[in-house]
Amino acid sequence: MVIRQKSRSRRFLGTRRWGAGNIKNRRGSGSRGGVGRAGKKHKFTRIVKYERERLRKKGFSPYRKEHLAVINLDDVSKAAQGKNEVELAGYKVLGGGRLSGPINVKASGFSKNASEKIKQAGGQASQL
Repeated sequence: MVIRQKSRSRRFLGTRRWGAGNIKNRRGSGSRGGVGRAGKKHKFTRIVKYERERLRKKGFSPYRKEHLAVINLDDVSKAAQGKNEVELAGYKVLGGGRLSGPINVKASGFSKNASEKIKQAGGQASQL
């Protein structure tokens, strides 16, 4: 009876470099599919469950987008304090509240509701 040799795969399974090529090829997190947040495809279920913000980011954000602070009509009337005119650079006026009297408001932006309320009170809404 002929004694068969053990196959190559069984013979070298516990060794350091079998199936890896050079020893350097087995080093590092890249050969293990990335560690941490690297890669999307093979860690998709984790991303879906714990990191939803990483999904569906498309397009680009404008380089110099203008971010306006918001202010309500109540705060505008407090800022006026007896004046007929208020200048609000860098603000968008929203329609929350009421105006105490006719005030001319100059701001960087207005909501529709705010501009209507300013006109009803007898003032003017003009953009800077």
